Amino acid sequence: MTIYQKNKKIISSLTLCYVLCTFFILLSSCSSEIKDNSDKFKIGVFEIPAGKGFVKETIIRKDSIQISQHGDDVDTLSIKWKNNFFYTLKYINPKTELQKDPMYIQINKIEENSYDFTVKIGFSKFTKKATIFKVK
Repeated sequence: MTIYQKNKKIISSLTLCYVLCTFFILLSSCSSEIKDNSDKFKIGVFEIPAGKGFVKETIIRKDSIQISQHGDDVDTLSIKWKNNFFYTLKYINPKTELQKDPMYIQINKIEENSYDFTVKIGFSKFTKKATIFKVK
């Protein structure tokens, strides 16, 4: 083997090492800045402002219970999360026939301290959209 062939082999090995090191550095320097806040809307105090067919409503969520205060009425509902973007509410002590049906809530858009949602009552075609804000 000539000196030229040995040098060519060394240069080829060094080039491969350089490419692999550069690739590794690039991969290890890439990190996601997105924090996992998927549970931040599952517990706490929330508010739905009055407007668009809604009266002002204050909501307290803890574990599988949601307490809703709207006007002079206070209701307790069970809440079951299917995933981070869909949950079901059911009145624990329904006062009307309509309250016997579950409410299906789809989270459509998430902001820092709020989310837009669509609610559907039972299996009806009735849907309503609103925004809920986390206050605590």
